[in-house]
Amino acid sequence: MTGEPRVKISVLGSTGSIGVQTLEVARWQGYEVVALAAGENLDLLARQVAEFEPKVVSVSPAQFSAARERFPGLRVTADSCEVAASPADVVVAAIPGFAGLAPTRAALEAGRSVALANKEAMVAAGPLMWEVARQGGATITPVDSEHSAVYQCLIGEAAEDIDRIFLTASGGPFRDGPADLSTVTPAMALKHPNWSMGAKVTIDSSTLMNKGLEVLEAKFLFQLPVARISVLVHPQSAVHSMVRFRDGQVKAQLGPTDMRLPIGFGIRAALGRPPLRPTTPLEAWTFPAKLEFLEPDLKRFPCLELAYSAGEGEGTQPVALNAADEVAVRAFLDGRCSFTRIPTVIERVLAEAPCGALTWDSMTAVNAWARDRAEELVSKTP
Repeated sequence: MTGEPRVKISVLGSTGSIGVQTLEVARWQGYEVVALAAGENLDLLARQVAEFEPKVVSVSPAQFSAARERFPGLRVTADSCEVAASPADVVVAAIPGFAGLAPTRAALEAGRSVALANKEAMVAAGPLMWEVARQGGATITPVDSEHSAVYQCLIGEAAEDIDRIFLTASGGPFRDGPADLSTVTPAMALKHPNWSMGAKVTIDSSTLMNKGLEVLEAKFLFQLPVARISVLVHPQSAVHSMVRFRDGQVKAQLGPTDMRLPIGFGIRAALGRPPLRPTTPLEAWTFPAKLEFLEPDLKRFPCLELAYSAGEGEGTQPVALNAADEVAVRAFLDGRCSFTRIPTVIERVLAEAPCGALTWDSMTAVNAWARDRAEELVSKTP
């Protein structure tokens, strides 16, 4: 990057797992961090502000007054959309859950190049986000390791040559047991065998809902029906995803289980200029002794099948799925819902959801209804 102006990035969700790792990538590559959207963690945000000296930060409304006092002379807002729309070469959208949709939309409306780590933006509003991107002249590149892998496999390939996408799953902490999942506790579910992630995505990984959401994300990112997107359990997590083409050949992307690599690739791909793969301080990766690929057990992990069902149409079923999952997972982490009730709550919400054509208004309405209904179900004695 010698001779180039410094790349300017904004990070939405800077105090979360992906946000923290994005800032590590910024250190490696010498990126200028111009804006940060955080939430409640002012102590971590203060360290980030001191190091990166952004021009604007956002915090939750509850922390706005405290942040104003803590960061005198810095532009502070309670609106993450303002940060998202601020001038930057790339916006890394890493606010988790449905809360990340509005700032992601704001970035796209402002014409920003978005490196997307918020899978719910595609799951709940994929076609709407693409329409906003087209209208704003914006771009979307994936940061999720699986979708980054697919993206990399498709470089130089024609869309009509794609036969099938294979997303790989570690299988989570309960791939090999226990047989009775009703006794699973949050502490057990948060012990992921391979990846370091936030609490929500780690619990989703333990139920395989994370993979279900990734199937839906892949549907909208790569414009393929869910019937042409498969999931394979791959305990080694060395192959991050594969693409089979119509001539029968397969491309796979392999590498370490380190989210900083797909984050860095997503930023460079969003810039649209070389180098796509600048050097990193990571040690050279070595191949594992064996590579295994297994079919997922849908009886033990029904969330994956629920996601496929929600993705078969073009309406708001994925919105209801995502909302119910967020509520059920939060209840599980809070001790208000058992592990095995998570898919039960989601299935009931999907069966009752008033779903129809996807618009911004219908998405908002179905999301609110599904959250309320999921809370009702969680509060009932099973």
